[in-house]
Amino acid sequence: MDSCVRPAILTRVGSTDLAALLQFVRDAERLKDVLRSAHTSSGRRESTAEHTWRLCLLAMVLEHRLPGLDIARVLKLCVVHDLGEALSGDVPAVEQHADPHKSERERSDLVKLLTPLPPALRDEFVGLWEDYEHARSPEARAVKALDKLETILQHNQGANPPEFDYVFNLDYGRKHTSSAPLFAQLRELLDAQTRERAIASGQLPRE
Repeated sequence: MDSCVRPAILTRVGSTDLAALLQFVRDAERLKDVLRSAHTSSGRRESTAEHTWRLCLLAMVLEHRLPGLDIARVLKLCVVHDLGEALSGDVPAVEQHADPHKSERERSDLVKLLTPLPPALRDEFVGLWEDYEHARSPEARAVKALDKLETILQHNQGANPPEFDYVFNLDYGRKHTSSAPLFAQLRELLDAQTRERAIASGQLPRE
């Protein structure tokens, strides 16, 4: 036996419990079909699952610039933050002001999606989502900022339709991206690209 293998991994789990875990993961697959307003560089709309993947990637490449944060918790927050959208879909940022019940609905959908999981795991997922939603912990505040930055990055990179609103992004999520010098520096780089796209599309005048 490999001495590096942790005993917990070798513990036999009841087949019913495993089936329930697989059912949850199977249900969460719906997130792959939830489309966002962002477009990829090839011109197709991205999915929420794709956004979540690159948010995790962004957090990983910035790990050593995020001292004092629990990177495992950061990645868990990334994975869970939009999970509730698997049932009711994504609401674009430009439309969220007209949807005051978005947070309540997304939490309810998340709880429904988590039904197959054991209570302790359900509580962990809901706790992570609530931490992110209310930006309670340093890790949640970091993920809030990274979420906005990844979104803007995709908007700048995407082959978007002619009516895409770049100017909106110049103020989008600034409260969160101003929470730390690193995020503000990244935002400065992205804002410059956003202005270039806005000028090229005729939404801002050339200086």
